Amino acid sequence: MDIDTKFYTSTLLNWYQTNRRDLPWRLSNNPYEIWIAEVIFQQTRINQGINYYHRFIERFPNISMLANASEDEVLKLWQGLGYYSRARNLWVTAKKVAFEMQGQFPNTFSEIKKLKGIGDYTAAAIASIAFNEPVPAVDGNVIRVISRLFTIDTPASSSKGKGEITQIAHSMIPADNPGDFNQALMEFGALQCTPRSPNCEICPLKNSCLAFKLSSIEKYPLKIIKKAVRIRHFNYLVVDDGEYLLFKKRTSGDIWENLYDFPLIETPDRYEIDKLMQTPQWKKLFNTSDICLENVSEEIIHQLSHQKIILRFYHIKITQPLEQTYYLSIVYNHVLSLPVPIIIGNYLANKFEIGATKKDNWI
Repeated sequence: MDIDTKFYTSTLLNWYQTNRRDLPWRLSNNPYEIWIAEVIFQQTRINQGINYYHRFIERFPNISMLANASEDEVLKLWQGLGYYSRARNLWVTAKKVAFEMQGQFPNTFSEIKKLKGIGDYTAAAIASIAFNEPVPAVDGNVIRVISRLFTIDTPASSSKGKGEITQIAHSMIPADNPGDFNQALMEFGALQCTPRSPNCEICPLKNSCLAFKLSSIEKYPLKIIKKAVRIRHFNYLVVDDGEYLLFKKRTSGDIWENLYDFPLIETPDRYEIDKLMQTPQWKKLFNTSDICLENVSEEIIHQLSHQKIILRFYHIKITQPLEQTYYLSIVYNHVLSLPVPIIIGNYLANKFEIGATKKDNWI
């Protein structure tokens, strides 16, 4: 493909100088701050994640402080952002850099990519912005812009499609200013070449955009049909003795890894209370204990990217300790210190007014 790279490069850089957003990590070339920003905003919109970024940098202003924090503290600060493996990987990588690499962040794409939780895009963003390495950072915005400009007729999520787009981006990137160019291309996708209904009439690249000429903007980037969303039924048992609530720490291999939630009975479909009380999990937990079912919540639907959780909370009062050793009894006042899934946090705030005065903790 014959591409006038100078035209695209200069047009995008000029557009960026005029239209760029003033974002805090753009004020320096600190690789730590760039890394934190890139990880937070991988799956989060700028307006939704900016407060998290500020809180994270305020609490952990450098990689050493992040490395010396507890995993629970990091997860708690991350609470509400979702995709919690991002936070766990940040913590693990911070420890590696701080304790095994003498606190020196790697300065090349190939070395940065070796760190846990850092893929091609994040490594390229850090390498180009912090260390001026001319390597393209290809995210969803870049994929969309290049797919439309050149009508890439290969699904963007395929290895072939991603390779074609990366090759084109690489041909455009200027050796003397790769960081600004990568940010320009990403910003252009975020603000101008938007997923739906972009304002093509004011686009500085419209006369060179094949998708615009063919009136096929909405067609690109080509997509592979997504897999069906998994549907799960969660029944949370909120066991309450007036001072304590029961919690457990979720294990690996499932959503919300290492976060805390209530005793859970997962069922293959919707169970009413009579049927739920006949399950082995219910009988094992309560055995012969004297319990009182205070309240059953309305059915709540919690949508994740790959799963749909249909859940209910069963508020159960007990008058004596249960005969069990596999749940934690957490006093009300300490519940706020636990990193919990957003759906648990909202329930605590609404039902028990735990965290109700600090509701932003659950967002």
